[in-house]
Amino acid sequence: MTLSVVIPTLNAAATLSDTLASLDGANEVIVSDGGSIDGTCDIAIRFGAKVITSLSGRGRQLAAGAEQAHGEWLLFLHADTTLEQGWKRAVDEYIAVPANQCRAAAFRFALDDGSAAARRLERMVAWRAETLALPYGDQGLLIKRGFYRSLGGFRELPLMEDVDLVRRIGRRRLVTLPIAARTSAARWRAEGWATRSLRNITCLSLYFLGVPPRLLLRLYD
Repeated sequence: MTLSVVIPTLNAAATLSDTLASLDGANEVIVSDGGSIDGTCDIAIRFGAKVITSLSGRGRQLAAGAEQAHGEWLLFLHADTTLEQGWKRAVDEYIAVPANQCRAAAFRFALDDGSAAARRLERMVAWRAETLALPYGDQGLLIKRGFYRSLGGFRELPLMEDVDLVRRIGRRRLVTLPIAARTSAARWRAEGWATRSLRNITCLSLYFLGVPPRLLLRLYD
């Protein structure tokens, strides 16, 4: 089974090197760039990734990357997230199970921060992913290409593209792999743990109430 990793980027030079360095074992890595001006694409090329360009917007970039991918399985990953050692073995074991061809998997959420606030957030995300079946994009998403296409793939949404897709996958067809996807905590440190977490919860709540993602993007940004 071949695996393509798709990474949407926009001025991600500060974190992309670590992300790409953690992906040893992938058959193909596609960086779907939304107009970076900070050397992101040069870094991707240096690591041997295939770079494509797209109009900015994470949903649009993810969809464009998936269209260019050749792997039988797709792994969508954020540009500030690294996979811990052992990820490829866990992925291989998962895709070897025939029933998983019509399921999807996310990784365990972790942060590159040693604070108590980070541990609290990790526990909250674990609860959300398991109880509400709502892993976010920073946990990655592993899915068979055919199943992805049958669901309609990522929609060209500026925000909540990850929630939109996992809701179509459905609770019973989502699992969490026992490997950490470790995301940069820079945004939480810069904005405040409580402030950023509250804004994320507010955006999710408003989305479920029917507020269009294009309007939520203003609050998110």
